[in-house]
Amino acid sequence: MAKIAVLHFLFLLLSFSICIAAKIYQPISDSHRSLASDLFTSTDSSFPSLEAAYEALRVFEVLEIEKKTQVSTTSCPKVLENLGSSSPLKDLYYALKVNAILKCKVDAVVLKDVASRLKATVKDASTLLDIYYSIGSLVFIKNQDSNVDVLLADADAAFHSIKALSQSDGRWRYSSDNPESSTYAAGLAFETLAGVISLASSEIGQSKVNTVKSDISKLFDTIEKYDDGTFYFDEKFVDGHEHQGSLSTTTSVVRGVTAFAASISGKINLPRDKILGLAKFILGIGIPGDAKDLFNQVESLAFLESNRISIPLILSLPETVYSLTKKDQLKVRVTTALGSAAPPLTVKLVRAFSSGAKDSAIIESKELRYDQKSGLHVLDSFPKNVDVGAYVFVFEIVLLDSDSKKDYATGGQLHVPIYVTGIIEASNAEIAILDSDLGSVETRKTLDLAGNDVVSLSANHLQKLRFSFQLTTPHGHVFKPHQAFFKLRHETKVEHIFVVENTNKKFEIVLDFLGLVEKLFYLSGKYDIELTVGDAVMNSFLRLLGHVELDFPEAPEKAARPPPAAVDPYSRYGPKAEIAHIFRVPEKRPLQNLSLTFTGLILLPFVGFLIGLLRLGVNLKNFPSSTVPATFAILFQLGVGAVLLLYVLFWLKLDLFTTLKTLGFLGVFLLFVGHSTLSHLASTSAKLKSA
Repeated sequence: MAKIAVLHFLFLLLSFSICIAAKIYQPISDSHRSLASDLFTSTDSSFPSLEAAYEALRVFEVLEIEKKTQVSTTSCPKVLENLGSSSPLKDLYYALKVNAILKCKVDAVVLKDVASRLKATVKDASTLLDIYYSIGSLVFIKNQDSNVDVLLADADAAFHSIKALSQSDGRWRYSSDNPESSTYAAGLAFETLAGVISLASSEIGQSKVNTVKSDISKLFDTIEKYDDGTFYFDEKFVDGHEHQGSLSTTTSVVRGVTAFAASISGKINLPRDKILGLAKFILGIGIPGDAKDLFNQVESLAFLESNRISIPLILSLPETVYSLTKKDQLKVRVTTALGSAAPPLTVKLVRAFSSGAKDSAIIESKELRYDQKSGLHVLDSFPKNVDVGAYVFVFEIVLLDSDSKKDYATGGQLHVPIYVTGIIEASNAEIAILDSDLGSVETRKTLDLAGNDVVSLSANHLQKLRFSFQLTTPHGHVFKPHQAFFKLRHETKVEHIFVVENTNKKFEIVLDFLGLVEKLFYLSGKYDIELTVGDAVMNSFLRLLGHVELDFPEAPEKAARPPPAAVDPYSRYGPKAEIAHIFRVPEKRPLQNLSLTFTGLILLPFVGFLIGLLRLGVNLKNFPSSTVPATFAILFQLGVGAVLLLYVLFWLKLDLFTTLKTLGFLGVFLLFVGHSTLSHLASTSAKLKSA
């Protein structure tokens, strides 16, 4: 038995790994850390704002990247500048957030002045954003300097002013003047309420806390869902505020809900599958290429990692394609969304079944071995009944501690598509020419599909061609690929493709040329024979088997003609055919001497005009003597000369439109200067007559 040459094996492994990986949620990895270093350190010397600087610092802090010193050299002066001046609330807020990480040397007196201003703002604030920035800033001052008085004397009033902006569906308005509600604003409101609770000088009433819990539950009732079990929040409010995408909206809600849960004594009861679904949605983004998206991804996962509701655990597989030939081991990893170690647990393989037979399990209730060194849960070997093919493995995470069961969300059973591959062996390949009437074999040849040998056959329209082969898996079972095609390609490039059917334990195709003469367009000659076998889990191949010389009768008049040859789509970009153009033979022209004589005759009247002026004498007695009238008179004469010159240029080179355009300007000029000159002459003549 011969092994098929591995032509597309690596390509198939790569392509199907990508397709399957889209359904497996991988936790934060070194790829995210590398991206964070590239995105943020490329601009760390000049962040456009403190908000951008904080996003970089927060990502570095969560992912444990040592880049804080590089950011502090440029950010600390901006922090001190904003805290020492009457900066907008948003700038103060991000200055304090940056300072919480960098620990810049801020004077306690400055913090007291800022706190006093912020407390006054809380009393008079009318919008959610003003309250959000003020309360958030006071919380950061409280955490940075315990000696500064940041407690709210009337926390109930602040709580009420925020709660007054809530809606019945759990969403929030940005202000009382705007009736539109926002999911993103709800996240800001929950975070602000958490800050009010931590800044309250006296305990907030439990009834108010329960009301907010109810709002959170209502908001989670409106959560969006995908078919794969991922959950996310989407923004519906656009008018008046910048539109927030699904990731930033989800991040706002996660940050707000987890912050509120951390500020109260009790626990918020939310469905664990939705908490896990939020983590899957955030991880499902993969590795974002935008700094803002990376910050939102890391920020939301960091809050889910430490929340008091339930911490999601992520089951991931380093690989989803396994080779029986190489005896690969199935490995499973369970971590938090940020890749931290999970609590004590076991991974149970509940069952496994073929993709085409869900009711027939090939593996049931098997616990994976935990490898303490690698931190992976391992299936040492696949059972004998797992052959080459596509399967679905059902895993379940079983927590060992009772406390862990309260704190972590596992998501129940997880269905993971698995591809088991292996070298498929081809054997008993045979091609034969049969007699059409008796079915007797006239020519039979065996083929080695792993080799390079080809066969040469000949047949006429009264004969048949039969081709057969077998495929077996590494366990010796018959393998049925997704596709097996037998192709005949005529020397004129006309192709015909036939499906090779599976019969019992082998693949076989019989071509009756008498019934195919019309489909083959009665084209006699040489046909190349190709075999294509492909499947997602095998080493697919395309093999030239040889050629067959077919002798067909002449085509009837009404027989179908072969299709025209395919046009190369890139041919239109090639060089075009040269265009040969023959110009008309120019008409005969008169002799040069005759043309010059005619030109002289045309100019003769002009010469006579000049001689006549000289004979009659030019009268210059009435030419103005004053400066201004004389100037107009000279300009008039020059204008007349310009018109004559324009006529000459029109005769020599100018076109009609250019000449008329120029003549229009000269006409207006002559009208003006001529009128002035004639007016002066008329006035002078009138004075002489009166005298």
